[in-house]
Amino acid sequence: MNIAGVVIAMAIVGGIGLFIGLFLGIAAIKFSVNVDEREAAVLDALPGNNCGGCGFPGCSGLAAAIAGGKAPVNACPVGGEEVGKVIAQIMGVEAEETVRKVAFVECQGDCDKTTVDFEYFGVKDCRMLAFVPNGGPKSCNYGCLGGGDCVAVCPFDAIHVVNGVALVDKEACKACGKCVEACPKDLIKLIPYDARYAVACSSKDKGKDTTKSCTVGCIGCQICKKNCPSEAVDIIDFNATIDYDKCTECGACMEKCPKKAILNRA
Repeated sequence: MNIAGVVIAMAIVGGIGLFIGLFLGIAAIKFSVNVDEREAAVLDALPGNNCGGCGFPGCSGLAAAIAGGKAPVNACPVGGEEVGKVIAQIMGVEAEETVRKVAFVECQGDCDKTTVDFEYFGVKDCRMLAFVPNGGPKSCNYGCLGGGDCVAVCPFDAIHVVNGVALVDKEACKACGKCVEACPKDLIKLIPYDARYAVACSSKDKGKDTTKSCTVGCIGCQICKKNCPSEAVDIIDFNATIDYDKCTECGACMEKCPKKAILNRA
């Protein structure tokens, strides 16, 4: 064995290693990014679900936005007011009052309450049903299709299809908004958690047509609107809506609704 050759090889390998080490060290210094300590603290305070309900790419994206003043301290829908207060302390600002929200499906047209135009045996996918005649088997073109797209995207197991219509468990819901985006019928809305009454129908058909397709559909009769003492109910496109900023939860709208399209969520 040639000792000189071994020594030379070791020297070359050592030299290359030294060069790479120096190069990486210089690169680390030159391209280093100063991390805001508050950003790291905010990230630790966030729940870590990475659901995207805040509108940013995961919790790290939200933490950077909050630290950079591009998002409010209470922007996390999952953490809610409690996490918002912790982040407010980190950022040295006043914690803003927040209203907890939950998803609500504006339809109660299950298999027992709606009529169908045909039997469907295809893929259970709400978006695919857009290519099916009449937009699906149910006679109501505005009702829940029951395909479960909303169920598939919910990271909290808070929504399930029961008897052909999606239902939300408001205790499990974190208002991330993924089900809202997934519903091709735009049936799911985020409403205040404490809202006692809600209109469980999205039909824009005239009353006569709605009655033919669903026994609990809103017919736009305006009885709820006329009996609301706080003027919180309005009729838009033959469908009742509730302004929760005005609603006093008297229950008159629900009691007077002839179709029981307004639910008591208490």
